[in-house]
Formats: sequence, structure tokens, C-alpha cells
Amino acid sequence: MKRVISSLLIATALVGSAIQPAAARDHHHHDNTGRAIAGGVAAGVVGGLIGGAIANSGPRYVDGPRYVEPAPRCWYEDRDVRNRYDGGYHTETVRVCE
Repeated sequence: MKRVISSLLIATALVGSAIQPAAARDHHHHDNTGRAIAGGVAAGVVGGLIGGAIANSGPRYVDGPRYVEPAPRCWYEDRDVRNRYDGGYHTETVRVCE
């Protein structure tokens, strides 16, 4: 995004500097520095507006709930588990959560 904004500002500056000598070349009798300055200021304002609009077009985040339920506390225990094949018991490590 910063590259796009930088490119727009550089392009605006280059176009403004390219237009000014052509306008000064056509008018031999008048000093048009006021027009050139006004054109540069206008180009900067327009570039700033466009760049600001592009920079602020990102996603908007909304505050969620302030209280978040803590994750359950879990641990592993060895427990006796009934064996399906012979009806006996064997020990397995089981995850237990509160």
C-alpha cells in the first residue's frame, strides 16, 4: 500500500514539473509563477486526498466482548480402562480437562 501511495505522489510531482515549463514557454510577457505554485499545491492536495482514501480503505475492526472465558485446564492421567476383548482392564493415559 505504501508503494502505491509513493508512486502516486511521485507521478503527481513529475506531471506538475513537466506541465510548468510548457506553460512558461507559451507566455512570454507574463510571469506565471503564481499559477505554477497554485497548480503544484492543488496537485499535492488532490494526491493527498487520493492517497489518504487508499490508505484508509483497509478492514475495520470492531471491539469484541471484553471478557474471554479462559481455556479449560487439562492434564494427562493414567486410568484403568475396560478391555473390549476379554472383559479385563488395562491402563491407558487419558487427557482430563476441568
